[in-house]
Amino acid sequence: MAELIRQVISDIIVFKIKDPRVQGVTITDVVMAADLKSAKVYFCSLADGRDEIHKAGLEAAEGFIRRHLRLELDLKYIPRLSFFYDTSFDTYDRVRRILKGLGGHEEGNVQRSRQDPKE
Repeated sequence: MAELIRQVISDIIVFKIKDPRVQGVTITDVVMAADLKSAKVYFCSLADGRDEIHKAGLEAAEGFIRRHLRLELDLKYIPRLSFFYDTSFDTYDRVRRILKGLGGHEEGNVQRSRQDPKE
């Protein structure tokens, strides 16, 4: 159910919402409550640092999104939506940069030791 709602919300954002605050937003995950009456919607954006602006746009569009969910899905309840910025991509990027930096430092040491074994 959560994956279906994620796909439909993604389509609504891309094709139906004209608010510039939600442009460039990608829905990464939806976590449904056990009673299916609420859902946490996780999003990310193109590393533009505007996550609060995007969140405000999504929150402003919640009613619009729920109306379209009702039209597109045959559900007993249309869940209340709460939006959260997904930090996993930022964390991945930070770890990747750290590892790349460590790899470059290590590679420099290896090259120096090959040049002059007395060092």
